[in-house]
Amino acid sequence: MEHFIREFRNDTAWLPDWFVSIGVLVVAFLIGLAIQRFGFRFLTRLVENRDLFWRSLVSRTRRPMRLAILTWTLSFGATVAPLTGNQASVIRHILLLCFIVVVGWMAKIALHVWTVVYLRRFKLDAEDNLLARAHVTQSRIMERILSFMIVAITIAATLMTFPAVQQYGVSLLASAGVAGIVLGLALQPVLKNIFAGIQLAITQPIRIDDALIVEGEWGNVEEITSTYVVMKLWDWRRMILPLSYFIEQPFQNWTREGAALIGTVMIYLDYSVPVDVIRKKAEEIAAASKLWDRRVVAVQVTDFRENVMEIRILASASNAPKTFDLRCEMREKLIDFIQREYPSALPRVRAEGAANSAVVGEAAQPRTLQS
Repeated sequence: MEHFIREFRNDTAWLPDWFVSIGVLVVAFLIGLAIQRFGFRFLTRLVENRDLFWRSLVSRTRRPMRLAILTWTLSFGATVAPLTGNQASVIRHILLLCFIVVVGWMAKIALHVWTVVYLRRFKLDAEDNLLARAHVTQSRIMERILSFMIVAITIAATLMTFPAVQQYGVSLLASAGVAGIVLGLALQPVLKNIFAGIQLAITQPIRIDDALIVEGEWGNVEEITSTYVVMKLWDWRRMILPLSYFIEQPFQNWTREGAALIGTVMIYLDYSVPVDVIRKKAEEIAAASKLWDRRVVAVQVTDFRENVMEIRILASASNAPKTFDLRCEMREKLIDFIQREYPSALPRVRAEGAANSAVVGEAAQPRTLQS
């Protein structure tokens, strides 16, 4: 190699150095493009019978592969070209930065392709999607955390190629105690959410599409990022919460172990209503409803009050939205039935006894003749 470089420079000594350098770099660039084109075709044919991961990886890494090959050929061209020491140093530094960016870029693409291919086997729109939600949540959280780490390491590696940053890093190491405390305080919110994300991915108190009650609001988990959670509320509003909230604060998860829920309907009726009739009607309404999952339906008198009795009706459905709709359907059809068949059973103030006593007492009093 050294003999070839020496012979090349002797043969081009009659040309200006700047002209030779530009020519060599242009030729190296064109050679790099040609190598990338043929190399990409070769890899595409090589993986055409392999699984989806390798085919997607080759397809998605076309641009970073081109940058990597151009970095290699231009590095060779910079070695051959008659550059000055300062020029060669600048070009090699730029190529080193390109190489670091290529490595981080390809690592991020490989992570994304693996996550997408892995999650293809799970369907969130399935009726029983508990397992799918668990894998999707864990994979997406870990993907975002690892992507953040790849970007951070790439930026740190590029900065450390500059002498000024290296000297700053050495000075930080010299005062590691103070620097560590200051850095820890400054990055406390970021690190807190990163570690909360790792804990959420492992323990999974919440998952994608879980039905939650948070801060008095009901909604579904729409997105989990590396720092916050997006909840789509029942009226289409979005509530944004930090990841650390779900580690430190209490909340209700209606779909933690399964999507099915038991809905409760409370109705207050007069003591004269026949409970058996209400029970049969509730069972009839549930059996005719498409929302009922055929698992739980019950009617019980749960309390006696001064003027009414409290009747609790239980009915189950396959998920939280269906449970809510089933409760509303039970209320509407029950009140319609009672209004038609037993209107006297609706709650009313019992004042008949007191009124009759007042009339009898008035009649018993002697009447005085008026002059």
